[in-house]
Amino acid sequence: MDTMKGLKRTHYCVEVVNAAVGDEVVVCGFVQKRRNLGNLIFLDLRDRTGIVQLAFDDATDRAVFEKAAGCRSEFVVMAKGNIRERESKNKEIPTGDIEVFVSDLRVLSEAEVPPFEITDETKVNEELRLKYRYLDLRRAPMQHTLMMRHKIVKAARDYYDENGFIEIETPILIKSTPEGARDYLVPSRVHPGAFYALPQSPQLYKQLTMLAGFDRYMQIARCFRDEDLRADRQPEFTQIDLEMSFVDVDDVIAMNEGFMKYVFKRIMDIDIQTPFRRIPYEEAMNRYGSDKPDTRFGMELVDLSNLLQNTEFKVFAGALSTGSVRGINVKGGAEKLSRKEIDKLVEYVKTYRAKGLAYTRLNTEEGSSSYEKFLSAEEKTAIRQAMGAETGDVILIVADPSNSVVYDSLGALRCHLAEKLELIPENSFDLLWVTDFPLFEYDEEEDRYVAKHHPFTAVADEDVDKLLTDPAHCHAKAYDMVLNGCEVGGGSIRINNPELQKKMFQALGFSEEEAQERFGFLINAFQYGAPPHGGMAYGLDRLVMLMLNKPSIRDVIAFPKVQNASELMTQCPAEVDQKQLDELFIKTDLPRE
Repeated sequence: MDTMKGLKRTHYCVEVVNAAVGDEVVVCGFVQKRRNLGNLIFLDLRDRTGIVQLAFDDATDRAVFEKAAGCRSEFVVMAKGNIRERESKNKEIPTGDIEVFVSDLRVLSEAEVPPFEITDETKVNEELRLKYRYLDLRRAPMQHTLMMRHKIVKAARDYYDENGFIEIETPILIKSTPEGARDYLVPSRVHPGAFYALPQSPQLYKQLTMLAGFDRYMQIARCFRDEDLRADRQPEFTQIDLEMSFVDVDDVIAMNEGFMKYVFKRIMDIDIQTPFRRIPYEEAMNRYGSDKPDTRFGMELVDLSNLLQNTEFKVFAGALSTGSVRGINVKGGAEKLSRKEIDKLVEYVKTYRAKGLAYTRLNTEEGSSSYEKFLSAEEKTAIRQAMGAETGDVILIVADPSNSVVYDSLGALRCHLAEKLELIPENSFDLLWVTDFPLFEYDEEEDRYVAKHHPFTAVADEDVDKLLTDPAHCHAKAYDMVLNGCEVGGGSIRINNPELQKKMFQALGFSEEEAQERFGFLINAFQYGAPPHGGMAYGLDRLVMLMLNKPSIRDVIAFPKVQNASELMTQCPAEVDQKQLDELFIKTDLPRE
């Protein structure tokens, strides 16, 4: 095996276009492919910038020529040579007009045949790519994605630095304060039986930086949540985290609209219009069935409940006492949605706890329907008019005693159909704010109200007196930024009054002792002066995914986990030695493999 001794890289592969014909260069990287034409050999050399062709012919030193003949895909090589014009030019690559005529070739590492070809486009299944992630990351699209992620992070640091923010690192080993998702716990060897938690966010610490007088904080923060995974969720993820003192909702919103305008222009040369639309939470739910509405297409929800107050159709009537009857109109859907496809949609909404999906398919003026025969002529006409239905449309209706089921199922259905029917415009970026969130939501499992965002969110001024008497109608000084139907960031103004914070804990069902045990350090800190403050956090992985139009955050993370929170490459989580467990005073009853 050769060494690099005596050679130093002078150019990355694509940078050789900056050299003149005849200049000597040294390049290095992986062999993409070899073409052996007998007395002529070409090696395509690949590094993170792209590909350059290495050429060998009769004028090449014989030992160098033979070494080139022995190279295969993914060999790691270093080559010295002179730039010359190519006889057969390739307009598909930036270096297609020139090549490096090699005088010295070093094979620094040989390679086995990889389990899949390292090419831009691949049909290899994701599990195999993740098992050999270090090979998958050699592909140009993956490298481009991670380099774009780097640029987005740098843009975030630059923007907030230019606006007076100070990057402060907060601890990774912290106290467990259970409220929300499950914590990842870390046992302490020094304190037997005691545990650290990994932070779900730096929330409490960033508030403490405000109490410490830093005024403006930001951090690229690693966060951890032990929860079920989805395409846009990982057990460990990264936030662009920030907090500001002496601000109100409008101040935080303006600062972060500025960031989105800055990052889109700097990274993608796209001009984002500000200010963004603001949609109150209640309006978002009523129109789109979601607190992260995708407004790039229509198909808005229509509330039919008032039209059906006297209906004798039991399915609809049974929903009206505590819930609602709502529908969407799929314009022109009769031609695109067959009866069989509508049946699949029935099964689809059942995954969102809906008991069924009523439909009218207007493939003719009269059409066919699963429910209209149970309605009066007046009710049938009223529904069609309210839905703006015409021949060629499909009306889809969900009725349920729980409004959350109606919203969830129809909200998901409209997005599912928009994708299926290709209603979403390509390369569009739809940014908006959802505001005026409820402060609480009712958790049926715990049989109590829980914080919609977190327990440190400030209540709307006009609702302070309702905090303990009418929690269902309290609103929060909270705001979420939505990009193309995904929550890309969110935050709130925080409580800075210790008495109000205690009252908030009381509303959440914590005794004074429980609140002190979980959050005593924050409550105590408030006693020493807390400026008004607020902030937000972006999901960096999700932001990169949306900006680069990737289907999953796994595509924008170097070494992601899969659905069961394991990593296929290293095969973690894994068992550890009994000695390690003994040092931590941990005993398990699980059988060891």
